[in-house]
Amino acid sequence: MTARGYTTEEQGRLNNFAVEPKMYVDSSSSLGFTKKAEKLNGRLAMIGFVSLLAIELLTGKGIVAWITSL
Repeated sequence: MTARGYTTEEQGRLNNFAVEPKMYVDSSSSLGFTKKAEKLNGRLAMIGFVSLLAIELLTGKGIVAWITSL
């Protein structure tokens, strides 16, 4: 089999084969203060802050007053 993913037979017919992807193994640690974790943390903080502003605008009360009135 060639790297292109196809070969030809003795009679000249084309044989197509699936080309397997190269395996990638990441040996680095994915715990702690990684870029991915910090991005996710920042995005969740932005969503929470905007949600608090929306609650305050819709109810006219702060979050503590809104929770105590439930």
